Amino acid sequence: MNRIQYNSPVILTFSIIVVMIHLVNSVLIHEFTLRYFVVRPSMSFLNPPDYFRLVSHVLGHGSWRHLFSNLTYILLLGPLLEEKYGSLTILVMMLFTAFFTGIINVLVFSTGLFGASGIVFMLIILGSIADIKQGTVPLTFILVAGIFIGTEVFNAFRGDNISQMAHIVGGSMGAAFGFALAKPLKKNKAVEKKQPVDFLESPNRWKDTDK
Repeated sequence: MNRIQYNSPVILTFSIIVVMIHLVNSVLIHEFTLRYFVVRPSMSFLNPPDYFRLVSHVLGHGSWRHLFSNLTYILLLGPLLEEKYGSLTILVMMLFTAFFTGIINVLVFSTGLFGASGIVFMLIILGSIADIKQGTVPLTFILVAGIFIGTEVFNAFRGDNISQMAHIVGGSMGAAFGFALAKPLKKNKAVEKKQPVDFLESPNRWKDTDK
């Protein structure tokens, strides 16, 4: 009988945590997410919990629909990328993405921020350039970035409740990580094969052997 494998520790642990947080918020403490998992625009640099929220906001979600829509992409793309780059690298990518989206929200916007959509867009763009080589730009990256990031830039002018900023920053982080970790191009050295000597073309074919 095949056993269940915990094949992607970072992605699976992240997914379990966000579900548990929203479950606690829905059943036990109804302001649990608002207290600990939302970046506040009025951040106090003298308040230690506000520094925690700069990263923890990716763990909070406003509804089950919001949560599961993000988890669909995270569980689809995350394990493949974690296998490729390693668990520690994926964890660092997620932390940096959370931190930068939180910082930019505090510095630029006057609304709260929560949700893992920045992580989602980071994984989407990173997945489009997972096999990138140094000195190249994959066409898949251009198409995916144009579709996802371009759509978010367009939607930013509509004034809805979705944080396009987090999507754009997350996608930009994914591109930055992908290009930074690109593999060097392998130089294809042609193996020179010794060609058999053509007697008719040999310079010694007219050599006078009677001398």
